[in-house]
Amino acid sequence: MNKVILVGRLSQDPEVRYTQNGKAVASFSIAVNRFAGSGQKEATDFIPIVAWEKLAEICGNNLTKGRRVLVEGRLQIRSYEATDGQKRRIAEVVAQNIEFLDSKQAAGGSSGSPYDASSFGSEVFPEEEIPF
Repeated sequence: MNKVILVGRLSQDPEVRYTQNGKAVASFSIAVNRFAGSGQKEATDFIPIVAWEKLAEICGNNLTKGRRVLVEGRLQIRSYEATDGQKRRIAEVVAQNIEFLDSKQAAGGSSGSPYDASSFGSEVFPEEEIPF
């Protein structure tokens, strides 16, 4: 299983580009705090995030540097050749769902109902509405 859930703040505005086939892709990174262990200081990791198609466009229109988000997706490691001819590898999270935590808006949420992190998982559906 490959699932990643991160909460952090955008360290830059999303950059939205379009592939040759016309698919939108947004790239940005989020700053995620990490506690190093007993007695050690807090550290920050900057995690690259990639969103595709409609989610990419929503991110480009609604997210700005400093915005707090919850990102749910999968870890992807890919290789590419840099302009200097060197082969490079990068680990990034391919976003499947992004929740805007600073306001009551949601992007790409499967339920379609906006919520913030404090209410996460508090909504319970009657059994007859569960699709399986």
